[in-house]
Amino acid sequence: MLAGRILALFVTLSTVWAAAPPSKAEPFSLARVRLLEGPFRDAMLRNGEYLMRLSPDRLLAKFRVEAGLDPKAESYGGWEGRDIAGHSLGHYLTGLSLAYAATGDPFFKQRVDYIVDELAACQARNPDKLVDAKTQRRPQVWRELARGEIRGVERHNINGAWVPWYAIHKVYAGLRDAWLYTGNSTAKTVFLNLADWTQTITGKLSEEQMQQMMACEFGGMNEVLADAYALSGKSAHLALARKFEHKAVMDPLAAQHDELAGLHANTQIPKIIGEARLYEVSGDERPRRISEFFFRTVLDRYTYANGGNSDKEWFGKPGAQSEHMSGQMTETCNTYNMLKLAVQLFSWEPRAFLMDYYERALWNQIYNSQDRKTGMFTYKHGLYGGWFQPFSRPEEDFWCCVGSGMENHSKYAEAIYFHHDADLWVNLFIPSELDWSERKIRVRQTTRFPNESSSSLRISTPAPARFAMHLRYPQWAGKAFAIRINGKAWKHGGKRGEFATIDRTWRDGDTVSISMPFELRYEATPDNPNRVAFFYGPVLLAGLFGTANMPEGGPYGKEASDGWKLPNPTIPPLVGLEKPLATWMRPVAGKPLTFTAASAGNPSTVTLVPMWESHHQRFTVYWDAYTTAQWKENKKPGGGTPTIPAPGS
Repeated sequence: MLAGRILALFVTLSTVWAAAPPSKAEPFSLARVRLLEGPFRDAMLRNGEYLMRLSPDRLLAKFRVEAGLDPKAESYGGWEGRDIAGHSLGHYLTGLSLAYAATGDPFFKQRVDYIVDELAACQARNPDKLVDAKTQRRPQVWRELARGEIRGVERHNINGAWVPWYAIHKVYAGLRDAWLYTGNSTAKTVFLNLADWTQTITGKLSEEQMQQMMACEFGGMNEVLADAYALSGKSAHLALARKFEHKAVMDPLAAQHDELAGLHANTQIPKIIGEARLYEVSGDERPRRISEFFFRTVLDRYTYANGGNSDKEWFGKPGAQSEHMSGQMTETCNTYNMLKLAVQLFSWEPRAFLMDYYERALWNQIYNSQDRKTGMFTYKHGLYGGWFQPFSRPEEDFWCCVGSGMENHSKYAEAIYFHHDADLWVNLFIPSELDWSERKIRVRQTTRFPNESSSSLRISTPAPARFAMHLRYPQWAGKAFAIRINGKAWKHGGKRGEFATIDRTWRDGDTVSISMPFELRYEATPDNPNRVAFFYGPVLLAGLFGTANMPEGGPYGKEASDGWKLPNPTIPPLVGLEKPLATWMRPVAGKPLTFTAASAGNPSTVTLVPMWESHHQRFTVYWDAYTTAQWKENKKPGGGTPTIPAPGS
């Protein structure tokens, strides 16, 4: 019953008008896919426990103050105690809604309903239908914008307020998701009222003023306004979504020009998600061109081995990743948004490279971004030079990546399977059970991936059913990729980085077994063939360097996030790139996905583990590595010994 209701709501939000293009693949509602025992289910449950521990009244406190109501509890601190207050409530509302869809646990629905009722009460106190948190400057900046006044615009500030549109965008998204995933109709009303409020605030702004205003980070306002159009059918909402197109960024992308270098990375990605949504609801080709070019450009020219992008939150020089490595790389919010964009692009054209990227980023950044000891979240990562990974504290930080983290770990099931008519895509190898109820089919996937390089799918159907199953043949998999149907080898004819298709009549109890043996490999940065990261199949490996110079209180909070000020260990170069990696990187018996390698000039060995096993110690993902000839040449008089540069701060 729950799954059917949520699917109906999903279809409602995905409704496209006559001009909108049809999708070629649709994700299943989270309520149709249940995670089975495995690392992602464990991470989802840890996240759910954190969502349960948070106090909604503390997150609502400043909303009630802004509405002239007494708060029921003291507001949280950290970013919630600053001018960006309220952003966490929006993420929290989305995280709860996703958790309800993913688990069916009524606790999450009850908390969603409580928060929505509180926001509705706040909105009822405001004749303009605003719902916002009280901060030092935000109430005033809305009044100024409504009068057509704009001044002092910077990336993080407008009229003296810190990213007001960014913060309120999270509230829009939370209300939308409360309607979408839990069926709360009050959330839909409050959401659409907010969309109308946006019209009153921007109504007096000229096109020039709108463009000036959008130099300050505004989240995905174009996305939520396009969603408002999908829900209301009001042309004014579509016009307003189009009004939030930042031409300084979008015009070059529409012309297929890469001018991203030097831009704050995550300021841009939500805008692109909004462009993609505009294409979906309107059929305009310009936003599709923008979205596809942006994604491919970021993937090819700005992305690091773990699937993340940015250094110190900025896009560096394109294709020069080795020049942009510090203790503050690959902001988690960026990857959260890139995965959202990948899902959109896959629905337009189901291409395997999108899910190759999704898998890489899901395992090596998103899953890695949760501390398994506390369930807390990482903001940024240092991938080179022996950094450690800092995590938030439960009630003190509330960084942007804490908010997006509440969502990340609630929706691991979102892209495992897609469908369209009689086609089923199996994108990810995650233990799960799919309820494809329209066709009365269930698919149960069992796997210990990546501890094992195989997966099995079992079909349950009351009657024979014809459909095509598209199995992703990962880019990292070699020629040994194999498929068996009911125990018999099947000649799939597939290619790496594509889908292998099985089009047949399926019967109850049919099984599909997939074997994809892992191999060691390395990937060099585009600009430096000797700056490399090592993989075993899809798993990014990190070298371990102990706990020296760690913060006394552990890798948590501000002291940990300032960890780049502490001395780093010496990272030895690795030598032997010309040899098969399996000859000098040896597996450790009894420890899956763990290897040792001899380092140059060091009689001891280094241990490499999956990046998500490197928490609470110092590590490196990128190495300076050489062939034996390169190393010998540099050891000659005058050649100079290759050394690792001092890590950036």
